[in-house]
Amino acid sequence: MHNPSMSADQVKQFTEEGWVTVPDVYTDADLQPVRDEITGVIDETARRLLDEGKVKSLHEEASFETRLTRLYEECEEILPPIVGKAGGGHSGPAFFNFITHPSILGHIESLVGDEIVGSSVYRIRPKMPNYAKGAVPWHQDSGYFNPHCDDDLIVTCWIPLVDADQDNGCLQVLPRAHRSGVTRHYTGGQGGYLEITKQDLPNQLDPVTVPVPAGGVLFMTNLTPHRSSQHTVDIVRWATDIRYQAATVPNNVGELPVEYTEDRPIYEIACYPPEADFVIQSPEHPEGVVSDWDQFTAIRQRYEDERPPGPRRGWEPIPQ
Repeated sequence: MHNPSMSADQVKQFTEEGWVTVPDVYTDADLQPVRDEITGVIDETARRLLDEGKVKSLHEEASFETRLTRLYEECEEILPPIVGKAGGGHSGPAFFNFITHPSILGHIESLVGDEIVGSSVYRIRPKMPNYAKGAVPWHQDSGYFNPHCDDDLIVTCWIPLVDADQDNGCLQVLPRAHRSGVTRHYTGGQGGYLEITKQDLPNQLDPVTVPVPAGGVLFMTNLTPHRSSQHTVDIVRWATDIRYQAATVPNNVGELPVEYTEDRPIYEIACYPPEADFVIQSPEHPEGVVSDWDQFTAIRQRYEDERPPGPRRGWEPIPQ
């Protein structure tokens, strides 16, 4: 059964600790269309690779948790149609319904209010055993955003499609560190990601390992340091992450990529200009809500075709 919103205790933990988990945001029936959509992409790509002689088997007998690893061991080309260049390669109706589901929006409303804007680019993260880019180092999402948004709340939702625990690489968070603002990041960290080094982490705080069952959600602020480690168990830890914010936080709703210029007032520039934002919920302006996948796809594709430049925070390469 869906919880329509967060409890007062959950909101308090999110505010004070910088994170909270809610175990039952989605039912298994909600997750299955997303798993099926991913399976369809795997099927289509695997058949093409089989025709090209790049894999020897479709591995159709393998489960959702193991099939990708078996195909990837034969040919790494199985992965890009799913994750794309920046983690949000696949887009389909099931994912659109997933990120606009009333249950997740009810929980987000508890944190940012009822005027909700979302990013059109969600990351699909299939963490395979010993996959180098599956392990993400310590970072804050604000490390990737424009600095004028540092004081704004942008909620990251990390959502596993299978049970996620310490063995298969669930996330770790650094509680209460969001109160200290943005920490120095370095470029060229583990897996090519931005990274906060151990020396720059608040040393008085202990990391918390956060297992999340399938259908649960880990909610984090954009200032919450978090990471995931590699795992060696023989399953794929499928997860996705999505971002939401209040409509008052800088965004590019209704803006074409060609209209982007850096000489505007800073408050008019989106927190992350390369990706399209869209209105998910708006009692005040319901006519602006993106309510179907075709409309969503058109918005997202415009920014896939012509991306504005990303934020320039001046982070330096990681010390060697």
